[in-house]
Amino acid sequence: MKKIYKLIYFTEVCRLQGLLIMLMLLSINVMAQNAQNISGRVVDETNQPIPGVTVRIKGSTGGTSTNSDGNYNISAKSSNVLVFSMLGSISKEVAVGSQTRINVTLMPDNQNLKDVVVIGYGTANKKDVTGAVTSIKSEEFNQGVMVNPAQLLQGKVAGLNVTKSGDPNAKPSITLRGPSSFREGAAQEPFYVIDGVPGASIDLLAPADIESIDILKDASSTAIYGSRASNGVIMVTTKHSKSGQARLSYNGYAAVEKVSKKYDMLSAPELRQYLADNKQTLNPIDDDGSDTNWQSLLERRGFSQNHNVSFGGSGQASDYGASVNYLDNKGILKNSSLKRTIVRAYINQKFFNDRLKLGLTVTNSNSKSSDIYQSQALPNMLFYLPTVNPFNTDGTYKENYNRTGSGTRNPLSIVDNNAISNLDNKTLINGMAQVNILDGLRFTASVSSQRDQNNYSTYLNSQSGLARGVNGQAQKIDVLNKSQVLEGYFNYDKTFGKHSLKLLAGYSWQEDRTNDGFGVTTQNFSNDNLSYNNLFLSNPTLLSQIAFNNAPISTLRLISYYGRVQYNYNEKYLLQASLRDDGSSAFGRNNRWGLFPAVSAGWKITSEDFMKAVPVVSDLKLRAGYGVSGNSLGFDAFSALLIYGTPAGNSKFLNNGNISNAIGPVRNPNPDLKWESTATTNIGLDFGLFKDRITGSVDFYVKKTSDLIYGDYQVSTTQFFLPTITANVGKIKNTGVEFSLNAIAVKTDNFKWTTSPNIAHNKNVVETLSDDFYKISYIQTAQLGGKGQSGNFSQLIQPGYALGTFNLWNYAGKNASGVSTYVNAAGQTIATQPLTTDAKIAGDAQPKLIYGWANSFNYKNWDLNFLVRGVLGNKILNATLASLNNPADAKLQNIPRFTLGESFNDANAYLISDRFIENGSYLRLDNATLGYTIRPKTPSIKAIRLYVTANNLFVITNYSGIDPEINMGGVTPGIDNNNYYPKTRTYSFGVSASF
Repeated sequence: MKKIYKLIYFTEVCRLQGLLIMLMLLSINVMAQNAQNISGRVVDETNQPIPGVTVRIKGSTGGTSTNSDGNYNISAKSSNVLVFSMLGSISKEVAVGSQTRINVTLMPDNQNLKDVVVIGYGTANKKDVTGAVTSIKSEEFNQGVMVNPAQLLQGKVAGLNVTKSGDPNAKPSITLRGPSSFREGAAQEPFYVIDGVPGASIDLLAPADIESIDILKDASSTAIYGSRASNGVIMVTTKHSKSGQARLSYNGYAAVEKVSKKYDMLSAPELRQYLADNKQTLNPIDDDGSDTNWQSLLERRGFSQNHNVSFGGSGQASDYGASVNYLDNKGILKNSSLKRTIVRAYINQKFFNDRLKLGLTVTNSNSKSSDIYQSQALPNMLFYLPTVNPFNTDGTYKENYNRTGSGTRNPLSIVDNNAISNLDNKTLINGMAQVNILDGLRFTASVSSQRDQNNYSTYLNSQSGLARGVNGQAQKIDVLNKSQVLEGYFNYDKTFGKHSLKLLAGYSWQEDRTNDGFGVTTQNFSNDNLSYNNLFLSNPTLLSQIAFNNAPISTLRLISYYGRVQYNYNEKYLLQASLRDDGSSAFGRNNRWGLFPAVSAGWKITSEDFMKAVPVVSDLKLRAGYGVSGNSLGFDAFSALLIYGTPAGNSKFLNNGNISNAIGPVRNPNPDLKWESTATTNIGLDFGLFKDRITGSVDFYVKKTSDLIYGDYQVSTTQFFLPTITANVGKIKNTGVEFSLNAIAVKTDNFKWTTSPNIAHNKNVVETLSDDFYKISYIQTAQLGGKGQSGNFSQLIQPGYALGTFNLWNYAGKNASGVSTYVNAAGQTIATQPLTTDAKIAGDAQPKLIYGWANSFNYKNWDLNFLVRGVLGNKILNATLASLNNPADAKLQNIPRFTLGESFNDANAYLISDRFIENGSYLRLDNATLGYTIRPKTPSIKAIRLYVTANNLFVITNYSGIDPEINMGGVTPGIDNNNYYPKTRTYSFGVSASF
């Protein structure tokens, strides 16, 4: 029996051992599945390693990322699927199976990048947008010397007109879909939003730091920004590190600039001969035998350089980056230049399994500009006699202050003896907190503070002809402007079945404090050594020689509530509606608040079943929208209030034996003053052909602006303190059509040609200036002055005509004596200077068409890009030529070659009339860039691109002035009047390197 028990025991032990071995083998197998190590390398389409690619197990949130060599390691089961993803690339999934090494090639997702557009308080897929929105990515920006980011968009956006002179310190004029205000400056330009910060200064950004710019055109897109959006909204998105990426990049260029065209003025021998032929001689003091080319003395070859270094990184829970940009642009006029340094840094960090995201961005822009008195230097550069030397024998500047005429100041003295310096320091700090409350529900809070410290200084030294006999005159103006913005908004995104819903609700508070500073002018310095740097050293003899700047501090507040609904049914039918309620302290107590609604709809026609029979059409969407937006830009806090100040013509009074500044009403109150309102109807069609190889859009719009503000309506002094008041009365209308196209014309393995034309037509008309209480027939503008014409106006604003309509004397040719004649109001031809009442309508400055045509060619590592742009159908008043065309004064001032065809007896030749209205149409080869990209085999260098760029290569035009690209902004567009800084032609060499 004992042996039997032993046998049973032995048998059970063996069975248990076998079972244990099987369990161990099974556990080893399971452990092997849990602990299997997978490694590999991720490369791009050119077989270059991609750092920062996220590698994770499908269905999980954890993972790893590739290193600088593109390598990775991860533990995974054989049954798992690895997901390889990176922003800007098409994600790829690979089953593990029995593999222990998995190499992957990721392809760029260019289409998805292009399809994302930034709208107010969020982003959207371009194919889901129901408004008129144009998106420009960084690779599409214009190349060359860019001192303002708005220049990146010239010729790229249908309906956007950007004009700029060669002045490095001048801001470009920007008009979108025509002018819609009687006010100038910010009131006529789009509203900027930078990384979600409304009203941020565009000067804070370097072009190399911008990722994309989205232009919201119609009110259905812009109304979410309410009272500041009637001129369109420009959304700027800066560059950030991509997920899992560590990057270092450098972008820089060096450029040389020269004047593209000069005025053809007579040389000294030619002027002497002209006078001799007409039996005239120069005053001996005005002819020392010299032959001076004043344009050559003042103009120079300009040199520019720009350097941008940026770095950044991004992990699973954080991203950071910083950049430094340095610009040095020496203008082509002596003593004019701009130096700017921009420093930008940001950091974003996620917490609590990505439910909380905190971010901080700091940007500082420090600009130092030097300038000259252009209003004096530019006309004198042309008018001043070439028959005199710039200097006397003792080295002082030669002047003849007793000479009459237009060229009475030595232009070189104006440049050398008068200095303008401006130091501008802008800082923007933006903090952000984003909380994912529930699935699809997100709250975002943003706080930003912008400071603009501006120090403006001038010094007219003891030799200055602009401040004679005062022994030096200095001015200092130091002003701080601050803007603080607080915003909080909820986003809710939910998809259920065929329905997709996006909701937005938010609150905004903004306070702008401006003109916090002082300004003073003083004179009489013992020497010029310190110029404006120590005003204490001045010795004014009279109180009147010390003038203080009259710019009171003002605080303006804006409070807003806003909401938006976006609905998508079955990827076919789209609906969007928004509402913003704005309250502003700038307006009258009866109109502090205003509602700005908008609604738009879209129909994705290609999603319908019947479109399956038309495979050539890859995208077809019909859009329609209506909305109302406002214009409160350019107002101070006192616009609607009774203001006391020093009345004009009565600045001093005797107060208890002391001379004091007079104080009295200077502005009437208007409790009903409110913002200008723009209602826009927009109908658009987006299309794509041949799998989106050809894409484009067509938009038709009607933009009506009402309650236009004008500050000089006549009122009775029995009801008001003053005879004029600021009120809302006028109406203006813009109607237009826009067309844009993007096509891949040719595409092979090694060659690609992309072409992108756009064209826009806009018709502008003033509808009314009056109502039942305020009545006015027209508003005269553009008082250009000139010999005997100081009281004349050259343009008017009148119902039935466009803003910028010319109102001039009607030129009737020459009589038998060679004298210019004119048709007066009675229809008679006269050979004397007409009366102001003889002026007639003579066309307008608004272009009929604005167009641009961009082309991009890529062959292996080479790329060639060029842009042609221009305008058609606008008029320019060449008042510069009119004032120069003065044969009778040729012994007092120089004349252009044009005047050689005039009779010396023509005492009327210089009068500003419709004779000097010219066709302003032009076609310009705006920029052309040739580049070559080097992709080294070393993994630490991603790419190095070398390129050469030429700007303003040529212009085709019939305009006789130096350039037809005249300022088109403000209420007096299209006028060339002795103050146009010469346009330049630029050649630059640049390097872009990414590591």
